[in-house]
This record gives sequence, C-alpha cells and structure tokens, in this order.
Amino acid sequence: MARPYWSGQITISLVSFSVKLFVATEAKGEIHFHQISRATGERVKYQKVTASAHQDRDLADDDAPAASAIRNDEIVKGYEYRKGEYIPIEPSELAGLRLPSKHTMEVTQFVDEAEIDPEYFEKPYFVVPEDDSQSAAFGVVRRALRDTNKVALSKLAFGGREHIVAIAPTRDDSLGGMMAYTLRYANELRDAKEYFRDIKKVDLDGDSLDLAKQLIKRKTAKFDPAAFFDGYEVAVKELVQAKIDQVPVPRDEAPATPRGKVISLIDALRKSIGKDDAIPKKKPVAKVETRSKKGIALVKGSAAKPHKAARRKSA
Repeated sequence: MARPYWSGQITISLVSFSVKLFVATEAKGEIHFHQISRATGERVKYQKVTASAHQDRDLADDDAPAASAIRNDEIVKGYEYRKGEYIPIEPSELAGLRLPSKHTMEVTQFVDEAEIDPEYFEKPYFVVPEDDSQSAAFGVVRRALRDTNKVALSKLAFGGREHIVAIAPTRDDSLGGMMAYTLRYANELRDAKEYFRDIKKVDLDGDSLDLAKQLIKRKTAKFDPAAFFDGYEVAVKELVQAKIDQVPVPRDEAPATPRGKVISLIDALRKSIGKDDAIPKKKPVAKVETRSKKGIALVKGSAAKPHKAARRKSA
C-alpha cells in the first residue's frame, strides 16, 4: 500500500478518531513533451537567474557572458507585498503556521449529497482508520452517514492552502471505507449567469420532447468507466509511431458537410430512433501493438488501422 497523503483526526463534536488519507487517483499514460532545438534536436534546458542579471544580459552585446545560475539552496519563497518588493518566507515559517486544520478535520455541518453541485468537486481521497482501535468509531460514523444519506463538511490544510472537504461513505457498501473530496470555494467558480443569460427562450414542441426522451431511454446504460479511454493519447502515439517508421502521418479529416435537404429537428429525432434499431453495437476496439526500432511498445488500444511500414531505401 502507498504511503498516506495525510494522517490526522476527524472530530464531530466530542467524537474523535484517527484516519489516514490516500490519493485516490493516479496518472496513467499521460503524454509528455520536451522542448528541443529545431536545429539540433537537443533538449532545451533552463537556468534560474536573477531578474537584474537577465535584464543586463538582454542589454549587453551578444558576446557578453551568460548570467550565473542561482543554486536551489540560494532560493527562498517571497511574497510581493508591494509592486517589485518582496518579503522572504522561509519553509520553516510556513511549516509553523498556526492552523488547526493541518492536523484535524473538524466537521462543522452535514448536508445532503445532492445539495453539492458537481462543479464544486475537485479531487477524491480514500479515507481509512488509522489502526484497528479506530475502526469502531469510524464504522459508526460511516454507517450513520450512509443511513441518513448525508455528507460531512470539514476543512483541511495541505498543499499551500486550506481546502473544504466533503466526507462520505463509499457507494459500494462492501468496501467499508469512506471518501473525502476536496471542494472548490464559491469565489473560484465563474458566474454562470454571464454565460447563460443570452440563451434564447423557446417553446418546446411536445412531440420533439417525447422523441428526445425515447432516444435517451434507448441509449441509457449502466455507467462503466472502464469503457472509456483517452483518444488523444492514442492519436499522439500513432503520430509518434508513424514518424519513427517513416510512414505517412495520420491526418485529421474535417467532418463531412451534410448535403441535400436540411431536415427538421423532429425528423432528425425520428431518424435517430429508427437508425438506432438498425445499427449494430460496435465491437470492442482491438488492441494494436506496434513496436519501434528500439522494441518499445508505443501504440495500444488504437482505433485507427495500422499503417503498413514503408520500405526504406538502402544506403
């Protein structure tokens, strides 16, 4: 098991028990790019220099020596309290901030889960008892939250800020754990009215609405997160593999412009429902694995057809 991200107490009035939080997500196959020189293909590196040295270098001749890099142990955080003026803040000073939520999540209220709009949720964490001696209190609070369909709200300081945290039992009751979700503050969300106020009010056609409901019903299925994959990652790996194999690079094709008579909304809905019966379900995407010259698998789960490798001309 991974190391806990945070350990501390959950307190509800006079009830208190120790827990550990684990990050519930992990990066899988993220695409990472490096900056390289177009001329030489070498990796571009950056050095940390003072602003004055950087400015002096820009004003100097091309033959002037480069500014000296600042070592990491010479760098400290600074808070800009006035334009161009900073107060240095040492790591030990930040660590010593007087903030109770660094060690304790004090539950201030309970709410219905449905009251929290999805846009407020940020990141999930697994919550487990610190040890067996904490399991009784943990289990009682978990069961009480589940039976009342409530979520506990608290605050927790980590990562350079104090977060709002929602604590709830796992949906799968057999797991016996709880989840903690960091929430955004209200002032971090833009005002929705600014974006929705120009939407034209229209009278909805009853027949069209019924057909739309039928279409939704036909396409309704149980949510399976494993059925989704990152198509951008697949497309980038196909691009990389094509360049390694020196074959034509796959290109994006613009959607075909519909020709002929423009059909009405209700006709489009009727045809969608009719076509839904005729179109068979897509088969799972076959896994395609292409190996580069170094034997490194670059493409997996590709939806596109693999390119035939071009014959290279002998030297």
